Amino acid sequence: MTQHGEGAVRVRFAPSPTGHLHLGGLRTALFDWLWARKTEGQFILRIEDTDRKRYDADSVTSLMQGLRWLGLEWDEGPDIGGPYASYVQTERREIYQKYAQKLIDRGHAYRCYCTSERLEAMRAEQRRNKRPTGYDRHCRRLADAMRTRREAEGIPSVVRFAVPEAGVTVFTDLLRGDIQVDNRQLRDEVLLKADGLPTYHLAAMVDDFLMNITHILRGEEWLATAPLHKLIYDAFGWEMPVLVHLPVILDPSGKGKMSKRKRTVAGKEYLALAHEFRDAGYLPDAMFNFLVNVGWNFDPDQEVFGREEAIERFCLEDINPSAAALPYEKLDWLNSLYIRALPASELKKALLPFLSRQLQLSEDELETDRKLDILIPVIQERIKRLDEAAEWLDWAYLDADEISYSDPKLLIGRKLNAAQSIEILRVGASLLEEVDPFAAETIHQAFRQKAEALGVKAGGFFGPFRGAITGKKVSPPLFESIEALGRQETLRRIERALRELEG
Repeated sequence: MTQHGEGAVRVRFAPSPTGHLHLGGLRTALFDWLWARKTEGQFILRIEDTDRKRYDADSVTSLMQGLRWLGLEWDEGPDIGGPYASYVQTERREIYQKYAQKLIDRGHAYRCYCTSERLEAMRAEQRRNKRPTGYDRHCRRLADAMRTRREAEGIPSVVRFAVPEAGVTVFTDLLRGDIQVDNRQLRDEVLLKADGLPTYHLAAMVDDFLMNITHILRGEEWLATAPLHKLIYDAFGWEMPVLVHLPVILDPSGKGKMSKRKRTVAGKEYLALAHEFRDAGYLPDAMFNFLVNVGWNFDPDQEVFGREEAIERFCLEDINPSAAALPYEKLDWLNSLYIRALPASELKKALLPFLSRQLQLSEDELETDRKLDILIPVIQERIKRLDEAAEWLDWAYLDADEISYSDPKLLIGRKLNAAQSIEILRVGASLLEEVDPFAAETIHQAFRQKAEALGVKAGGFFGPFRGAITGKKVSPPLFESIEALGRQETLRRIERALRELEG
């Protein structure tokens, strides 16, 4: 019996909903999706929720949101169905029980009645004797009469796979070739737990067969269990899908695997979860572009590319099996390029949730605010992430009396003293009361002409106004800022600055 023939490629992303989507998982899903689209196959989402102790219902929603944020829509899955539903493993309990019984009937599995106390004592003894820990196959040796007696007594049991006690198992990884493992290194792992739910070793193998999965992409940490999975396939008489064990992603130091929990390198915490990158203001297209090149390379001479270009070139055989550190600096650079390429209206739409949260204003209020229409185009080339915009714009949403002038130097022009700066602010205020139209270019021309007339360099003349209006050393261009605030609010801030300087 074979699992798949010459039909269409079918790949699956099968996360365990025990927490938020990790970047490594997102990269696996991305490679699955690319291969499905490249081959005109199907990308399946399957929820492997049999670990009920760590199950987190909210994480299912989070996982789906993370995939959709990156644009990885699935062809079959728990929310849209498909020909092999259900795509949630706890809803397939009876299927696994049936296949576990098939293995028992064929002599490839057995029921184990060992209590947790016996197993712990066994492991403690193994540790004392400095031997590898693992099941000692006690119940594999039970006589039929003893087994029948324990069943009659209703003693709880699990189902374990009966690994061959001699010989070798050979499996093939697409990136690493044939790998041979001595069967004496393998353990009789649990396939079906006492509660009737399967472990990964049974559930994933059965589902991959029944759902006609042709390629399994997963992290290289699963290499150690691949021999067991090959034996399970062989026990059923199934053809194993193509195995592709993807390289791990290292933390920024390059010295350890990127972790969900311990995420500090050189005193700096780094992002590791899909929603963290989204919430930090990375654009989906930039993240897609970046993540494709983690473990695979589009073209050494081309850093920026689109989704269709990636689909056209993607090939599993070109994945690099070596682990690599995540180049966060390159992600920031890429994101800044994608931000600059957005039409201003699209950038405004993308910024609204961030500004709403950071400035504590409603999105509806911000969407109709003309200040943003003026200021967003002038900060567009200054931000690397969407969450940085608020630092450039927060001053525009303060009242004049809320502007902080903690550093008086902000109000004093270059190579000028306080008295000269006071005079310049008064002159500028007079100009602003009369300039028409009240637009950046008109204001700029009026200020420059006045600076020349007074014999003051433009930088010195403009400086006090920049400090008066924003209270910041670094801010958007001055005249667009003045236009955005409007005549009356600008004059109020200048008046406030004059009081500070005169005081």
